Amino acid sequence: MSKIRILTDSLASQVAAGEVVERPAAVIRELVENSLDAGARHVTVEVQRGGTALIRVTDDGCGMEREDALLCIERHATSKIRTKEDLAAIQTFGFRGEALPSIASVCRFRLATRESHALSGTEVEINGGKLSAVKDYGGNHGTVIEARSLFYNVPARRKFLRTEATEYAHIEQQFRMHAIAHPEAAFTLIRDGAVAFHLPATSDLLARIRGLVGEELSSRLIEVKRQSHLGIDVWGFIGGPGLSRSSRQQQLTFLNGRPIESPAINYGLREGFHTTLMKGQYPVTFLFLEMEPQAFDINVHPAKKEVRFHDGFSVRDAVSRAISQALSSASKLPVGHTPSSPRLAVQAPPQQPVLALHSSPEPIARAASPYVPTPVLAARMPERVAAQISPVLPAPAPSAEAQVAPEPEVQEAKLKMPSFRIIGVVHKLYVLMESPEGLVLMDQHAAHERVNFEKMRRAMEKGGVPSQRLLMPLMLQTSPRDADLLKRNLEPLARLGIEAEPFGPNTFKIEALPTFLKTDDPLAWLDQVIEELQSLSSKTSALRLGEDMIATTVCRHSVKANDALAMPELMALLEDLFDCEMPYCCPHGRPTLIQMSLNELEKKFGRQAP
Repeated sequence: MSKIRILTDSLASQVAAGEVVERPAAVIRELVENSLDAGARHVTVEVQRGGTALIRVTDDGCGMEREDALLCIERHATSKIRTKEDLAAIQTFGFRGEALPSIASVCRFRLATRESHALSGTEVEINGGKLSAVKDYGGNHGTVIEARSLFYNVPARRKFLRTEATEYAHIEQQFRMHAIAHPEAAFTLIRDGAVAFHLPATSDLLARIRGLVGEELSSRLIEVKRQSHLGIDVWGFIGGPGLSRSSRQQQLTFLNGRPIESPAINYGLREGFHTTLMKGQYPVTFLFLEMEPQAFDINVHPAKKEVRFHDGFSVRDAVSRAISQALSSASKLPVGHTPSSPRLAVQAPPQQPVLALHSSPEPIARAASPYVPTPVLAARMPERVAAQISPVLPAPAPSAEAQVAPEPEVQEAKLKMPSFRIIGVVHKLYVLMESPEGLVLMDQHAAHERVNFEKMRRAMEKGGVPSQRLLMPLMLQTSPRDADLLKRNLEPLARLGIEAEPFGPNTFKIEALPTFLKTDDPLAWLDQVIEELQSLSSKTSALRLGEDMIATTVCRHSVKANDALAMPELMALLEDLFDCEMPYCCPHGRPTLIQMSLNELEKKFGRQAP
């Protein structure tokens, strides 16, 4: 007797449901995507008891006639694909024709739909995959789909659902992603009879994000202006310096309007945010990519969450370039200060001693005194600090005969430059400054790390990292794949201070290493270098490997928490900081500057209602 059997339609639908319907949030994903494909301008999602008791999705899309309403609940019935060529050029969200029959097989299912020009529509009821009723429907045009008692007939699946709160959290996350991906449509989420979100349609992406995450977070986002690279358009918003999360929950990426996950995009984000994130932290992103559908395959995951790119390296480059440019052009302090110019008019205190807010018995030097480098910092501060500095002082009132109108251009430039007035230093570490918006604090160690880091990085890019020749060369054995990778990167590795040359099959002779490398096991360190090379997107990106070494080095050679700086040194450090490409965080991702606005100070002192 034959051992192979053909599954019944009911059982086959339940098997498919195991791939498509993971939890209530997956049902909402499929139904909302169908609504968007139908041209809906308003989508309402209602849930009860975390989606296990009721899921109802209502839209004002095109609706369906009776024949289509009955066909759409059949397996592999779709209006999106006619030929195999259509599969390679998918522009819609749902296309397999599995979602509705799979959902209907594991719940009490109801579909009500009417076309806008039709006098009446169609209502279909299905219980556990079995058609129970078909009747006329006289409701509004569009489509309403209900899924009640999810997994009532599959108890083995139902017991794996989490608590109502957990399932609702997944539902809300799914709702947020679709609402952000399509701000042109209005979205409403109703939980147990109460409206959780009501988002009107808008053409302003930031306004949609603000409606979902709040003013505090949205005000700290940086715009990634739309740019094209190798046929890939990238735009959106990302978290500014100092804004990160311990998980990827707010690392949202979209491809052609679809929320997706992709290792290629994750690599691009990691490279773009390089030296601006603390270890173990993830960025906040609302990033959109747009490319031709022939350039990727969305059909590699049952839930269409993951995507496979035909050229993943181009995607990495496009994402990395967009993030890097947005961060380098950002002008926001971690708490929202927005200087109108990357240069600062640093204003010293008036010509009298300023009270030092640390334990040193010596007050901060008078602003008018010449700068004499302190011994502890003479070798640490950049060369330009060794010159005598003339602070910006309040100008005396000019005499009547000397009152000459300044050049219009110069006067306009000065008006645009914000000023920080240094007040003092707390615990020989945090520099207190007054800004037009409130109080600014600078971490002198983190700031000096950033200054030295960018200085050393520029030197590396121009001439390479100094190397130390080894008394005895090291022999590094690799796999054939890694050997090919090293051969293609010998030149950039040499600029990182790593002198290597092939020495037999899959073997390299290492003759020199960077001078500032501190390790007891250089071969293990080289294995890490190879691992990092595998994640980089191009040959030129291999220079990024040197940044980690530089970041460790500058930490040892930067001013420390107990190094007392004179006033001119503080002013020079602040000016050098704002000469950097990324002044708002150190190479390890910690903020260099934070600000407390005047409104926040007034709230803390009870001058404003909280």
